[in-house]
Amino acid sequence: MPKISKVHKRLSPAAAKLLQSKLRGVAMDSADNVRSLAKVGIHVSDFAAQSYAQAYGMDAAVSIPGLTVNASQGNSPYMQFLQAWLPGQVQVITAARKADELMGVVTAGAWEDEEVIQEILELVGVAQPYTDYGNIPLSSWNLTYEKRGVVRFEEGLQVGELEGLRSGRIGINASETKRNAASLALEISRNRVAFFGYATHPDTRPIYGYLNDPNLPAYITVSAGTGGTTWDKKTYAEIVRDLLTGLAALRVQSKEVIDPTATPIILAVASEKVDYLSTPNDLGETPYDWLRENYPNVTVKSAIELDDANGGADVFYLYAETVGDSGTDGGGVIDQIVPSRFRALGVDTSCKLVTEDFTNATSGALVKRPFAVYRASGI
Repeated sequence: MPKISKVHKRLSPAAAKLLQSKLRGVAMDSADNVRSLAKVGIHVSDFAAQSYAQAYGMDAAVSIPGLTVNASQGNSPYMQFLQAWLPGQVQVITAARKADELMGVVTAGAWEDEEVIQEILELVGVAQPYTDYGNIPLSSWNLTYEKRGVVRFEEGLQVGELEGLRSGRIGINASETKRNAASLALEISRNRVAFFGYATHPDTRPIYGYLNDPNLPAYITVSAGTGGTTWDKKTYAEIVRDLLTGLAALRVQSKEVIDPTATPIILAVASEKVDYLSTPNDLGETPYDWLRENYPNVTVKSAIELDDANGGADVFYLYAETVGDSGTDGGGVIDQIVPSRFRALGVDTSCKLVTEDFTNATSGALVKRPFAVYRASGI
C-alpha cells in the first residue's frame, strides 16, 4: 500500500493572492498560532520556537541587527538644524511574483522529503455486443507515476550589538528589516523555480516549471495580421481572433470536458502585451470587452516571465483552473507544489551576535491535465 502524503492546504490562485496580503507578521507567543501556520506551508520547529522565546522573550520589541552609521554633517555645525526629512522610506522594488496567482499553491509533503509523486490512473475497457456464449470483455486499468524532486533554499541574517543599537538610533529595526529581506529572498527563489524549474543532479527527480514542464502542449504560433504578427501591430478583430482560436481549441482538445463559456479559465499574457487587450475598434470596443461579454468566466492575468518565453517571442496561456469529475486529486490543471513555504530553523545567540536562519522547500510546477492547456506564441 503506497504511503499517501496529506495535502495540508490547497489554495486557488485567487486564495493564494489573498493570503499574500495577510502574511505580513504573525505573533509567535502562542503554540496555536505556530501550528496553524503549518497548514499554509510556514513551519517553525519546536526547537526554533524555544530559541525565539529564549532570545527575544516573544513579546519583547527587541532592536537588534542593522547598519554602521557614518553620516556627514556638512561643513557647518548648524546644518543639522536646517534639514527637512521627508516622511517614510522608499524601498527598492523587485519584480512582481505571479506564480501564486497563476497556479495557486498546493502545500503537500514535508520540508525533509526528497520527492513528490502524483499517481496517474487510466481506466481501460471497450464494451462489445452481447452474445450468450462469447467471451466476456474485461475492463482494466493502468497506473503510472509522475515524480518531482524537492529543492530547499536557505537564507539567514546576523547582527551585532553595536550594529543593532546604531540602527535603532536612525529609526531602523535591523533585525526585522533583515528578516523581511530573508523572507523576500526565499519567496523570489520559490517563484523562479515555479516558472523555470530547477536543474537537479542526478535528474532522476526533475523539477520543472510553468514554462518547461514536459507535459505541456506545444506552442501554436498565432496567425499574422495585416500589420504584423504581434499584438502591438494587430487590430481589435485580429486579437479577438487569436483569443477565440485558443478558446475553441480548449473545447475541442478536451472533447467538451471544458466548456469555455462556463468553465473558469485563466488567460495569462506576457507583461509586454497584456495592455494591447485594450486595443479599440471603431466603436470603442476592446478585446477585454469582448471577453467580458462572451466569456465572463475568463480571468486575465499577466507575468513578466511570459515575455520572450518561446525563443524570444511573447506568449499567452489559456487553461482551466480546475477540471471537475476527472480524478480524486482536486482537479488541478497546473499545480505549484510547495512542501514548506517558510521554515524558521532557529536562533543562535553569542556574546555579541545574533544569528537566525530560514529555509523553504518547493517542487516547482506539475502540469497534471495537459488537455486543459493552450499555449500561443508570437503575440
